[in-house]
Amino acid sequence: MVQKAERVNAPHSRSGKPVGNVTRGTTNPNRMRRVDRWLTGPQAWRLRAAEDPLVVDLGYGATPATAVELFDRLRTTRPDVRVCGVEIEPERVRAAKPLERPGLSFQVGGFELALPGRPVLVRAFNVLRQYEEADVAGIWRLVQDRLSPGGLFIDGTCDEIGRRVTWIALDAERPLSLSMSMRFGSFDLPSDIAERLPKALIHRNVPGDPVHKLMQAMDRAWLASAPLASFGNRQRWQGMCTALRDGGWPVQDGPARWRLGELTVGWEAVAPGCHQP
Repeated sequence: MVQKAERVNAPHSRSGKPVGNVTRGTTNPNRMRRVDRWLTGPQAWRLRAAEDPLVVDLGYGATPATAVELFDRLRTTRPDVRVCGVEIEPERVRAAKPLERPGLSFQVGGFELALPGRPVLVRAFNVLRQYEEADVAGIWRLVQDRLSPGGLFIDGTCDEIGRRVTWIALDAERPLSLSMSMRFGSFDLPSDIAERLPKALIHRNVPGDPVHKLMQAMDRAWLASAPLASFGNRQRWQGMCTALRDGGWPVQDGPARWRLGELTVGWEAVAPGCHQP
């Protein structure tokens, strides 16, 4: 069994070794469907516009299922996409090699992303969750520096079968947004998602902090939208999102995304030290 990760290796290690630590690697098929649906929806333009359609599934885990699924899903947006599954544990890469085919490859590596070209998308799910909070900013910067123009880094967390999912999107300069996606029927209150917040925010969910205020606002708006439940949970979720937007929260996208059980807010709403509605 892999032990809990210690402090990450020096972000700019000159040893030539991959940057990072071996993590538990727990994974399941179809676990990333919600974030992949977002990447092929409102973010699809990034892949379409990319000069080099290189995508990295960073730290895909004990099995390569999610990397294979990402490849299959992104090909509907960009048929010539190249997906590289990167894992720090060599045995996991050896096990994945038989699944390689044109456009899909696997290699040993870490956050340094030592591969030809600059990726337009990097997805790291349930990876930074196993690191120290103090390491997050340095890891973000390391990956951001490898992005291509218009590139996006997705740092996310989800439960074992992908019913509750959150992710932070960053471009080469800064964090852009926090997204949350939940399967209807899998929660009592929207704030149940708090246990799956990314590492940068999960310890910030305390009274007075921005992300905690968002969780409270979501719950209030969800309860206030209870009369819409007779039309289904999709209508109730949309009512919640509308109330949050009308209340001054920087809610992005619109009903087409909301009806999926998804909510995205600008990073300025949840960044530590920011001002909230």
